[in-house]
Order: sequence, then C-alpha cells, then structure tokens
Amino acid sequence: MSQQHVLTSIEEASKVIGKTWPLYSFVTSNPLAGYEQSSFKEAIQSAKEHLGAQIFPEASVYRQALNQGEIQREALSKLLKENGFDQAPEYYLDVMESAKSTEEVNVQHDLDRMMAKWLAAFMDEGLAEWEMPGKKEGFYQAWRKLAKYDKELGITYENVIPKNSSEALREALKDHPHDEYTNIFTYHLASMPGWTGYINYRSESNSLWQQKYPISLQDYLGVRLWIAHHWKMEIVPTKEESKVDLDSMKLQYVWLKAWEKSWQNELLNLLEKESIQENNASLDAQLVFCIDTRSELIRRHIESKGSYETFGYAGFFGIAMDYKSIEDGQIRKSCPPIVASAYQVSEVPQAKKEQSFQRFERRNKQLKFGKYFLKRMKNMLPSAFGFVEGSGFFYGLILMARTISPRYLYRIKQKYATSHETFCEPELQHIAKHKSETLDIPLIEKVAIVKSAFDLLGWSQFARLVLFVGHGSHTANNPFGSSLDCGACAASPGRHNARMLASLANEPEVRKSLQEDHDIVIPESTIFIGGEHNTTTDDIVLFDSEVPYSHREDLRKLKADLKLAQGTATQDRLQVKNNSIEKAEEKANYWGETRPEWGLAKNAGFIVGPRALTKNKNLESKCFLHSYDWKQDSTGKALEGIMQGPMVVTQWINNHYYFSTVDNSTFGGGSKITHNITGKFGVVQGNGGDLKMGLPLESIKKSDDEMYHAPLRLSVLIQAPLARIEEILSRNENLQKLLDNEWIYLMVMDPLNENEIKRYSRGLEWIQSTAQKKVGAVGAKKVKEVILEEVFA
Repeated sequence: MSQQHVLTSIEEASKVIGKTWPLYSFVTSNPLAGYEQSSFKEAIQSAKEHLGAQIFPEASVYRQALNQGEIQREALSKLLKENGFDQAPEYYLDVMESAKSTEEVNVQHDLDRMMAKWLAAFMDEGLAEWEMPGKKEGFYQAWRKLAKYDKELGITYENVIPKNSSEALREALKDHPHDEYTNIFTYHLASMPGWTGYINYRSESNSLWQQKYPISLQDYLGVRLWIAHHWKMEIVPTKEESKVDLDSMKLQYVWLKAWEKSWQNELLNLLEKESIQENNASLDAQLVFCIDTRSELIRRHIESKGSYETFGYAGFFGIAMDYKSIEDGQIRKSCPPIVASAYQVSEVPQAKKEQSFQRFERRNKQLKFGKYFLKRMKNMLPSAFGFVEGSGFFYGLILMARTISPRYLYRIKQKYATSHETFCEPELQHIAKHKSETLDIPLIEKVAIVKSAFDLLGWSQFARLVLFVGHGSHTANNPFGSSLDCGACAASPGRHNARMLASLANEPEVRKSLQEDHDIVIPESTIFIGGEHNTTTDDIVLFDSEVPYSHREDLRKLKADLKLAQGTATQDRLQVKNNSIEKAEEKANYWGETRPEWGLAKNAGFIVGPRALTKNKNLESKCFLHSYDWKQDSTGKALEGIMQGPMVVTQWINNHYYFSTVDNSTFGGGSKITHNITGKFGVVQGNGGDLKMGLPLESIKKSDDEMYHAPLRLSVLIQAPLARIEEILSRNENLQKLLDNEWIYLMVMDPLNENEIKRYSRGLEWIQSTAQKKVGAVGAKKVKEVILEEVFA
C-alpha cells in the first residue's frame, strides 16, 4: 500500500464532505461543494447514498407551496405531463406523502461516539480549562499516548498501537484490496460529516489552531479504522441492497423545477411592470449597501424618504483584507473565503485624538483583566464553590433584568458604549510575507481599489454625501451570531471595510489620480462616510467624526430620514404597526430569543443591473442586488468580476440554505433548544455526537410543520448584452459548469434587444423567455425557432 495511493483515495473520498465552519466565522457554504464539478442530480444522489440524507423538500412543503400559490399550477401541470406524469398534482402529492423512508440503524454508533469524544478533546479551542496533553504532536500521536487510559478502548500498552497513521491504515486495511480504499474512506468520512468537515476546514485554512495542533483526515481515518480493526468490527458494514426509486426522485425533481420556474416567472412579471427609467434628479445622498438580501428592504425604505440613490456592492467593498481588532488584538479575515487576503487593516488614532485612544486602551485592559479575573474565580478549585455561592444572588438579578426588560438594557448598553470609531481611523497595510517587505500601500493600489468600486457600481454622478454601509447583527446568547454578519466578509461585520473604502476615497492624492489618470471627477464638496446597518434592528450607524462642519446640516437631515426608514422597515419586516423599533431591539437583546432575525432566509434570486430595474418594487428580501451599468463597462471586466466573485458566493449561500432546509438533521444545526457548545467552535445536539454543520432549525422554518425559507436553487438575472455574457462564460469554464450542472439558473436581459429576456440552457444555448425559442451560442444574431422538447431535462 503506497502512501500516495492512500492520499489520492482520501482526497477522492473527501468530496462527500464539505467544510464545517467555526461558530466565530460561520460562513454559509455549499455542503456538497466537492461535487460542484458534477451535476446537481449526481451530487444529491451521492448525498442520499453516502449520508442517508433527504435531498428534496418534503411533500408537505410542496403542498404548502402549491396552496399558497408559490408553485403555479399551469407550470407544474405542464412539467408533469412532459415527464410522463399524467395525473393531477394532488394525486402525486399523496404518492409522495405515502412513500415511507426507512431509517437505517447505525451499527457503528459506539465507534462514532468514541471518535466524537476524542475529537472534542483534541480540537478544543479554549473552552476546556484543562487541555488534552500532547496536542502539539498532532491528533494521532496525542491519541496514541493517551489511548491506554481509556478503558472503553481495551488497550493495555501503547506499543500495540502502530507508530503513525500510515501504519495504522496499513494494518487495518491489510485484508482489503486497493480498489476498495476510496469506498472505505468515503463511508467513514460520511459517518461523521460535521467533525470531518471541520477537520477539512482546519486543514485547508491552515488556521492558527491548526498550525499549533495539527490534525488531518488521514490521522482521523488512522485512529478510526484502527479502533474498528482492534474491536474486530466490519470495516464497512454490509448493507441490504436497496433499489433507488428513480421514478420517485424524478417526480420530486419535477416539483422542485416547477417551483423554481414559478418563482422565475413571478420575478420577471414583477420586473416588467414598469419600464426602466434613469434617475437624473438632484440627490440628497448616495448609499452603497451590501448585496445581502436584507439590504433590499432597508434600501427600499430609505429611497422612499427623500432623494436618495442606493447601490448594491459585495459587502467587503473590494478590499481583500484582514482586520486586527483594537479590543482583543485578534486578526480576522474580512473578505470572501475564496479570496486571499492581501492587506491588513488596524486602528490608529485620528489627528489630535491620541489621548482618547490611550484612555480607550487603558479601559480595555481593565475590562480584559476583569473578565479574566471572573473566569479564574469561577474555574479555580479553591474559589469555585465560594464564588458561586456568594455571587449567585447578583447573577440572578442580572438574569432577571435580561429576561424582563431586554430592550431597556439594550438602550443603556448602546448609550454608554464607547465606540473607537469616534477617535480612530483605519490604516491599510500589506500583509508582509517577508521581514524585509515594505508594508506601505502605493498610491496606484489605493486608486485601483476605489476605481474598481466605481466601475462595478456604474457610478455617473456624486452627491455631497456618499455612504458606504457595511452590515452586522446584534443578538444575545446566540452561538450562530456570526452567520448573521456579512458573508462577503467571512462572517465578520462589514463596518471595517466600509470605513476603509471611505477613508481611501477621501484621500486628496487618490482623488487627484482618479481625475488625471481615469477621468473620474469627484467634486470637492463630496464627502465619503463609512457606516453599518444593524440587520437585527435596521438601525444605521454613521462613522462621521471627521465630517467637516460644512456638511453637518446635510448629515442631520440624513440621520433623521434614516431613523424614519428604520421605523417603516421594522414595521415591514416584523409585520407590526406600532412600536416596531422597540420590538426589534427586544428581539436583539433577549437571551431566550431563538429567532432574533431571519438572516438570508427566502433568498432565491441574484439581480445584476442598475437600481432602476428594481426600484419601487417589493422583492420581499428574496434577492441579492448588485449594481451594474453595462454602458460603463465596455470591456466586460467589471461584469466578469461580479460573475466570478459575488455570483459564486451567493450560490454558496443559496445552497447552504437549500440543504439546511430539506434535511436539517444532516446538513443543518437542529433545534437551538438542545444545542451545546463544544470547543468554542461548534455545537452538538445534547451531550455529544456529530458536530452540526449548518443553520439551526429556527433560522429556516416557522415551526416544525410550517416552512419559511423556500428551498430553491439560485436564479440569476443580469442586464447586459448577451454576446458579452457568452464571452465571459466561454473564458470561465468553472462558471459554465455551475450552469450546465444546474447548481444555478441564469437569465439575461439584453439591452441591445429591447431588454428581451433569455434563459441559459446547457451548452451555451439560450431560450427565449416568452416565445420559448432557442438561440445559438454564436452571438444571438440568428434566431432559429425550435420545438422545446425538455426544458428541464
């Protein structure tokens, strides 16, 4: 057995698992990302076979969608007939509901429980007061030294265990041919996809914890398979061959596609209600938000309060950066996970505000010591019992106050919070790869960052106030809090990126270079300001400490309108008429609230085009909105960047929500009520078992029986010349594969052809949305009518 053969087999087997992201950076990604080179059908069939997962919405969910009109009967009946199902829709709902799913007994439960115990001990990231000995030597070696003390294992001496994971695999697999390795590894990786997904995450990200305490899938398999061999278990338990009901899968897939087609029809009908008109009115301010679906709501309400123009841009604002926190000194990624960080942003005092900066540092040190002291008092043996007895009364009062009046405590906290943004400014530097490397950023790079933003947004004029508004959330007692922050910032708040871009755009040298070298003239009266949208309360905070006096009246009016927008936005989102802001603040700060906000639930579309395309239309927070003006992108580079970046990331998010919804037990997080945090990085249900890899039940369903998020694949609509999009797809095989493999849908609104909408079909072909024609990939010059045989085959 060669080592290379083992590694190749492990790599192939690892496709079955995705990445389990840590709670402090919970990125919503596709759990079946390893299969994105395969078709959606092949991927879900593999998930069903290896993970035993539910891969389509339940029949009861389809019934709800049909009854609520989300599935159009005409579209559904047509697709059913085209695929050989001639009965009424209700008949097939009854068929799907009567189909019995057999639950398999986990014959390796004891092995799973043993591995979960050891993985939790080794991978702990500071929750345990006493850490597992020998962790620096790696998982396998640490386990080998301690295994003899675990009576359940039945190991008396250390030397009976192979010296490394390669030898352990060799011993465990000695009776199995090489061509069985991939199947064996797949089975054992899929047995605990949450834990193995987190090993996968740590290995690929090479996090600080991974660098200090290394673990690999080979180590995991070496320990697991050797224990199975030692216990004389079957390496791969024999299963009764179960025939896959292809007709049942086909039927469920037809219902899914009918639902998706219905949503696309609904979206196109909404966009076609009014003609596209350019907005040339005098502007009070311009605001750039993240493309996040929650921004659609607040943008709509802000625009209704005055002459405001809003844009959508990926929430990291084009800066591939890490952020060093002034509060705890930790460095966190603040750009998409698929983008390598090039810069690091830290805080430095503003001019003449060094004393405020120093006071903050002193106070921060005192707070850190206080937290450390309380933790030691609770955990040290001599003081633990006495401290708990003595302080229990006061903790009880605090808990009572947090339960009875969470909104009041939230207001107090906000009032007396010290914001370092009032006396600090962000500083951008290169991430040094070598000690001799200079950290300063040359002017040409600063200009490129700002110009890229203007190019992607299709900017044509500048108001006196221009805001870059990142977003974050505020929740209490919520392990999944980071999942509500900005996905484009690797589940961090977007405020740091927004402040950084505003700072760069305000630099005189940057403005001068933009004018002289790129013909982008920014008026002297234009001021750029960073801000943050709190998606839980819809409050918008502006970091305006350096705004000149000449703009104070403009700023006052803007803040007043933002407050009005918060009121109507919370009314809209929470569906309450009175005291909506108070209700939102209560949900944000109540420790027992399982659903402080819905996050990106209901996401189903991604629209790339000018705001005029969607303005004054209620998209119900179902769409990501990215600003783009095809007329200002003659080369197509801006659009290519959007399709390579934001479109791929939104597909990750969409698929995470899809799979968390259709099988929350396998791909999701289960109920928050029974969550237990393990190792500071994940949750388990109850007192152990597999690490949960996805969103909790409360984030996607109204109740156990009532849906909230509609599990639909992402439908992308781009307004741009069709030929330009064809060129981009021809150059980017990965994007074409996402479309051909049906992970996402693409519709194009061609402005050179009276905004006619065409849908992408496999092999760079196009189907007219209305007349149902196919257009060849060679440029859309000749339109050839063909019979639509199987649109959804």
